[in-house]
Amino acid sequence: MGLDADGTGSADAAGDDPPADPESVARTICLNLLTSRARSRAELADGLARRGVEDDVARRVLDRLAAAKLVDDAAFAEQWVSSRHRHQGLGKRALAGELHRKGVDRETASTAVDEIGRDDERARARELVDRRLPAMARLDHAVAARRLVGMLARKGYDAGVAYTVVREALAERDAAEDTLEALHEAADQDG
Repeated sequence: MGLDADGTGSADAAGDDPPADPESVARTICLNLLTSRARSRAELADGLARRGVEDDVARRVLDRLAAAKLVDDAAFAEQWVSSRHRHQGLGKRALAGELHRKGVDRETASTAVDEIGRDDERARARELVDRRLPAMARLDHAVAARRLVGMLARKGYDAGVAYTVVREALAERDAAEDTLEALHEAADQDG
């Protein structure tokens, strides 16, 4: 017997198969959702509810999946934080918000987010600033600073990290420009 698009069982063309066991249907829905990426327990529960699975059936299936370590919010949160911080450059505040929207409890989310050390967060923020800085070469110092701090704020970095990283990056850019200008002046005087 196959599953319809809504995850419920359907009888074959001859109509000989009995209706599907609700727990089997719920388990199949969860496993299908888990094939694309890890999910929180709340995400799976929402998926089951959308498909019309009764709450007690959903709870039993989710409990069995958790016992089998296929559903683990702490592991999910750690993986989510690591991936989104590394690949998207998100800061702690944004990551905590995403985990909250995915139904991960505050304590579990906080534990996962706290795995990002202050130095790691600063280093990732600096990478983001360094990547954007060349496009801002012609901008006034204050305008570039405002745009860079805004970019970091949208990515979930706290103000202290954002201002410190941007100030350092712009100071280095200004020092490099001053050095280059001094070299040009020296070359003009020699020539």
